[in-house]
Amino acid sequence: QVQLVESGGGLVQAGGSLRLSCAASGRTFSYYAVGWFRQAPGKEREFVAAISSSGGSTTYADSVKGRFTISRDNAKNTVYLQMNSLKPEDTAVYYCAAKGAGYSRVYRAYDYWGQGTQVTVSS
Repeated sequence: QVQLVESGGGLVQAGGSLRLSCAASGRTFSYYAVGWFRQAPGKEREFVAAISSSGGSTTYADSVKGRFTISRDNAKNTVYLQMNSLKPEDTAVYYCAAKGAGYSRVYRAYDYWGQGTQVTVSS
C-alpha cells in the first residue's frame, strides 16, 4: 500500500518551468515504479513519464522528451517531475501513480494514484 500526494502545480507562462513533487507514504515505496500522467479537459489521460523503483530507468512520452525530467529520491519518498520549456498544450491536471514491478505507459496498470495538481501554461 502506498499513498501519493502531488504538489507544485500552478500557472506559468509558456517557456517557463515548474517542478512537480509526488510525496509517498509507505515503507515499501522503494519497490514501486512511478509514473506521471496528465489529463486535459475533454481528453483521455495521457502518459507523461515513468521511473523504475530504483530510479535507474526512465521513459518519456515523445511530446515531453527533452523538456521534462522524472527523478526520485527514495530516501525522501518523493518522485519529481521537472518541467522545462512549458507549452500551452502542457496544460492539464497532472497525476502521479505507483505500481509494483516495472513501470508502464498504460494508466490502467497503476494501482495507486494521487489527487492531481493543476498545471496551466499561458501563451
